[in-house]
Amino acid sequence: MTWRHLLFMHWRVEASALRNHIPRSLEIDLHDGSAWLGVVPFTMTGVRARCAPPLPGVTRFHELNLRTYVWPKDEPNKPGVWFFSLDAASRIAVRAARRGFGLPYMNARMSLTNADDGWIDYTSARTHRAEPPATLDVRYRAGEPVTPGRLERFLTERYCLYAVRRGRLIRGNIHHAPWALRAAECEIRTLDMTRLIELDLPAEPPHLLCADPITVVAWRAEPAG
Repeated sequence: MTWRHLLFMHWRVEASALRNHIPRSLEIDLHDGSAWLGVVPFTMTGVRARCAPPLPGVTRFHELNLRTYVWPKDEPNKPGVWFFSLDAASRIAVRAARRGFGLPYMNARMSLTNADDGWIDYTSARTHRAEPPATLDVRYRAGEPVTPGRLERFLTERYCLYAVRRGRLIRGNIHHAPWALRAAECEIRTLDMTRLIELDLPAEPPHLLCADPITVVAWRAEPAG
């Protein structure tokens, strides 16, 4: 699969504000003493299983995730991503990810519009039955390339995810080349994704990055620890 039109929005938050929403078998990964909460919209293209043809309705769709960073208590050398929610504009992908990975994927109505001057309008409205509503409406544009520092690497260079499936912690590994990151401009018109974890975003502006398209390979989830 290839990830495109990717925007990283991150806020520094207190780890204690996230602790009750993350399994005790995972530690919250900190940078400079703080946890970081990410809202990440993007588009997935070319999605398919290895050695299999593309399936209609799954090969291309928009996705939006709300995430933070963690590591297993008994494997501190395996830092990864914990997803509080993942909204996607593909019912098939949502169903498969919920069943196969135990991930909190949710159906959403989403759109992306490219303007001639490089600005992207991205909207998402959750439609998943019996799940709390969540909306994102942002306008963003990629700028000049940036050389990643410690914080940029902490926020982006993650090569696995963690989830709980049937009561057991699992890990899903991925692989891709290093990110080609860019400065970003962003106008947030609506963002209420964090109601799921009962958290108000800090008043300070988010740390922003865009990324060039990147091709990703993912493996089946396996027990962690």
